[in-house]
Amino acid sequence: MTTGASLPARVLAHIRENRLFRDPGEALVAVSGGVDSVALLDLLSDTASELGLSLVVAHVDHGILPAGRPVGRTVRQLAEKYGLPFEFTELNLGPDTTETEARRARYAWLREVQKRRGAKYIVTAHHEDDQVETILLRGLRGSAPAGLAGISPRGRGGLVRPLLPFTRSELLAHVAERGLPVYEDPANRDPRHLRSWVRTTLLPLLNERLGSRLRRDLLEQGRHAASDRRAWDHMLDIVQELALSVQGTTFTVARASVVGYDNALSVALLRAAARRVGLVLGPTRARQLVAFAQRPSGRRLPLGDGWSAEVAFDQLRVGRDAAHAVDCALERIWPSGERGTARFGGFEIAWAPASAPAQIERATWTTWLDSAAWEVRWPARGDSLVPLGGVGHRPLRRLLMEARVPRSARPRYPVVSRGATILWVPGICRSAEGVPAPGTRAVRLDVTEHSSAEADGGT
Repeated sequence: MTTGASLPARVLAHIRENRLFRDPGEALVAVSGGVDSVALLDLLSDTASELGLSLVVAHVDHGILPAGRPVGRTVRQLAEKYGLPFEFTELNLGPDTTETEARRARYAWLREVQKRRGAKYIVTAHHEDDQVETILLRGLRGSAPAGLAGISPRGRGGLVRPLLPFTRSELLAHVAERGLPVYEDPANRDPRHLRSWVRTTLLPLLNERLGSRLRRDLLEQGRHAASDRRAWDHMLDIVQELALSVQGTTFTVARASVVGYDNALSVALLRAAARRVGLVLGPTRARQLVAFAQRPSGRRLPLGDGWSAEVAFDQLRVGRDAAHAVDCALERIWPSGERGTARFGGFEIAWAPASAPAQIERATWTTWLDSAAWEVRWPARGDSLVPLGGVGHRPLRRLLMEARVPRSARPRYPVVSRGATILWVPGICRSAEGVPAPGTRAVRLDVTEHSSAEADGGT
């Protein structure tokens, strides 16, 4: 980064050097109306075309302070000034809402907007002062090294923070120079909030005693911790016997390895694996998981906030509970038209007319049916089928178990049937029923697991 260059030039150089926006696409810019986010919007508006970004201004009125609506109007006017689309919501959280609750609600709404618009990025205005406060706060709370790494420039689900190397005073000077309207949230100076107390009381005291070395030392501590975190993440790909598999918000590891390693090594690897799926796993919970991995298959352990662990045969499986995951409300799917697609739980179902092949495999994710009389449903008690090329009925529950489908996933596994007759259990077993003659007109069905196709998403 060139010394003495203007702030816009340095921000653009930082973004390019670190490839923060790796692909072109739409970017939701979270604008509160404060100095930091207004500066972010102005800086990005000048460079968006060079970066291949189409910007959208997103503003949340948390409903905590009565001044929210005038701020929303000001942010809307800024969006109009830059000729950008504007997304807005009122959350009506109330004056007793904590910082944590407000942040969760804000990010939940941003994710909803991102999904609705198909936006690639969510961009926030976290800067170097925020980083210093975060590292100090986490140190006071006893965070492990991964927590002391502070705020990452890139997060799951396209979250980008391009201003981390820049100070609030630099952003303030930029906004003043450009004559941009800003709003100072009184909560940012309210010592009742822990972060505000650290900002207004603790840091000034520490600065008075330690001087300029305080900021430098805290940021250096964060860099050391971030390097340590990257090293453990790299270890996941080196330790082959761990057999790590990541699909969406779920990861699995070989539980024999977790149990067999030194406890401290297992804890560090589990915490690194959890970060890949967006789960913050503390050392205490990670130690519980190591012990839990020794339990019999089928056991479950709640981890809080919709996360749970399960011992599934020779694997330890950690992921989001179905009730907290984005899921399909449909209980059944019937074909509507000759061709189509539908989301069914964690699976995507696609159907289309096709000529039947000479041979149909028993255990694949594609099959052919002899007519359009079919449906997709969940397993039912007593389900069984006669496998293609086999003799006698096989209970569905036994087939799912033999296919090593985790117990928690069996009730939500798709089954293709015609009335009470099972035609196909995708990826596991094709029935002898409904098989079309080779070369005849048939219905081709393709099933894919959504989690395996989804990009690494998060917060």
